[in-house]
Amino acid sequence: MSKGRWKLMVVLLTALCLSAGLLSACGNSSGSSGSSARTASAGAAASQDSAKDDQSASESTAGQKVMVIGDTTFNAENWEETVDPHRTYNGWACIRYGIGETLVHYTDTMELEPWLAKSWENDGNLTWTITLQDGITFSSGRAMDGEAVKQCFEHMLANHDRAPSDTKIADIKAEGQVLTITTSEPNPALMNYLGDPYGCIIDVDASDFDAGIVSGTGPYIVTDMVTDDHLTLTRNENYWNGTPKIDKLTIRTLSNGDTLSAALQSGDIDAAYGMAYEAYPLFENAGFQFSSIHTSRAFFASMNMTSPVIQDPSVRRAIAMGINKEGFVTTLLDGHGTPGNGAFPDGFSTFGGENVKAEAYDPEAAAKVLEDAGWIDSDGDGIREKDGQKLTIRWLTYPSRQELPLLAESVQASLKDIGMEIDINCTANRREFLADMSSWDVYASALVTAPSGDPQYFFTTSCLPGMSYNFGAYENENVSGLIEKLSTEFDPAERGKIAIELQQMILDDNAYVFCSFLEMNMISRAGVTGYDAHACDYYQVTADLDIE
Repeated sequence: MSKGRWKLMVVLLTALCLSAGLLSACGNSSGSSGSSARTASAGAAASQDSAKDDQSASESTAGQKVMVIGDTTFNAENWEETVDPHRTYNGWACIRYGIGETLVHYTDTMELEPWLAKSWENDGNLTWTITLQDGITFSSGRAMDGEAVKQCFEHMLANHDRAPSDTKIADIKAEGQVLTITTSEPNPALMNYLGDPYGCIIDVDASDFDAGIVSGTGPYIVTDMVTDDHLTLTRNENYWNGTPKIDKLTIRTLSNGDTLSAALQSGDIDAAYGMAYEAYPLFENAGFQFSSIHTSRAFFASMNMTSPVIQDPSVRRAIAMGINKEGFVTTLLDGHGTPGNGAFPDGFSTFGGENVKAEAYDPEAAAKVLEDAGWIDSDGDGIREKDGQKLTIRWLTYPSRQELPLLAESVQASLKDIGMEIDINCTANRREFLADMSSWDVYASALVTAPSGDPQYFFTTSCLPGMSYNFGAYENENVSGLIEKLSTEFDPAERGKIAIELQQMILDDNAYVFCSFLEMNMISRAGVTGYDAHACDYYQVTADLDIE
């Protein structure tokens, strides 16, 4: 099959998987779709029609600047149902859309710099002293002082699922603009964790946690919100770091890539996040502009270590050797990404993927690994068997990240060449399947492995038993012990060495296969300025966002 025909077939399959009305299976198994619409604020009764009423940025309402951004991530499937940073992963919406800000800010080299905090220091052990910026107020009008931040962190620790174990905060004291935080054990990554979206500083008293709307320090304020549909924002007149340019900003949820492309072409939206790769050529002209950056968002496969077939180390190794990462990035992503090696991109800090050795793509060697382990195609149908069992791998993934259905189809083709049948279940209802460990063998997902510029996050969330992203129940006592050592090591050089060793250990177990890393592209109309991609994938809407 020619490259062009192969890409066309995959694109058609992906479009079916992404379609809002067909969120069932992309393969031979199926999952049901679900939408947990959440409505908040005055005017919500008419919210379903609001997208029709939003004007494109070329128009104005009573002299106001109005802008609409199409986005594929503000939806329940993506764990972004509200803008409450203390609820699972909803903090991403809070920080992305300019509602909340954190104590620290990440540069595009993922270094920490001051934001709501102007300085911080550690005593080499348990105590951190953080000095806040002066003269900042929440959108509610309340001053952002030590007591307000203390109250915010206490609410975060009481309600967020990851924050207590990440931060290890045991005590907080506030005096004026100074916070003194004591941790239960040394935590060298504390400030990195407090830059995570769940660390957005909010006015607890002025926030409506039932509705999921909060009062932050960012340039914009939520006025209307319907999960899976839209988010309406207005400028924060109390903003401390410049003057927001847009009077009314709407984030429209457009999960279907074709719909997103059509909306930007027609002028129904002014900018887009999550555009399908095959649509890029439509915008490579003077009417549009791209902002691109490489990120640590990995598209990777987690092995279900409770699955009988995956417990066979030869099967795990053959899967790792049989995935054509280079071909996936070059052919299906049109080069918009980088092949994966370790848990972090090549060149990332001192612990990038170039420092570790993963299984290389070698279908002939992969076939021999299976043959030597007793997996043989005895009936000539192209699929290997062992002890009467077909070598079928149930591949679970989801459609909201456009790369994942494409990866599934690529893997299905390349692993078939070595005698594996890949049964794809591409479903928005993946949580139901993840909860039933007997229903899948490999789970492909997307994760920013170093959202704080530090390696600890990935290992603690994904490689320790019982943690939130350890979907495959991976457990290795040596890995767990080394993660514990990493969590108390303050020296950056030593932390980098430990991160390299940890990556190699999980790669040697073939517990994960890191397929590619995202090259993020944000597309906007020619008149838009300040709509820039950042390596951390957080700061989409800032006070600099503007449109002619």
